[in-house]
Amino acid sequence: MKIEVIKGDITKFNCSAIVNAANTSLLGGGGVDGAIHKAAGPRLLEECKKLNGCETGKAKITKGYNLPADYVIHTPGPVWKGGNRNEAKLLERSYRSCMEIANNKNLKSIAFPSISTGAYNFPLERAANIAVKTVKDYCENDCSLQEVIFVCFDSKTKKVYDSILEEKL
Repeated sequence: MKIEVIKGDITKFNCSAIVNAANTSLLGGGGVDGAIHKAAGPRLLEECKKLNGCETGKAKITKGYNLPADYVIHTPGPVWKGGNRNEAKLLERSYRSCMEIANNKNLKSIAFPSISTGAYNFPLERAANIAVKTVKDYCENDCSLQEVIFVCFDSKTKKVYDSILEEKL
């Protein structure tokens, strides 16, 4: 199983599934969520309306529609409120829930953004540590995935993920 970090636009990534750092309504928003909804087209929103939202730390899957990815796995990460409100555990659950869905669908590749580190203000290094550790631990068991990619929007985020991945592998 290969884990890698790239800088790029997750909406242009050709893989089995991309992960949407969604809000709990799943009806689109800002940042990566808005970009994914825009690139996927209106059918994504129509399918999301039928899902009745999603709890923080859980995940739901839709088709990718106009995206190069076959599927979008939507997960609402936690809003950072200082670290004493179970934020780390909720973020870990977000990553694990996405991995479980991908594995249950026998997907071969999944691309993650840096969940909760934008508008939700989760500290980048803490979030990246949780992301890499959760994915690595999950893949040590029986896992259909052959490739996990952390798609970073900017150089700063990529540098942090690169450093943590190197340390954990």
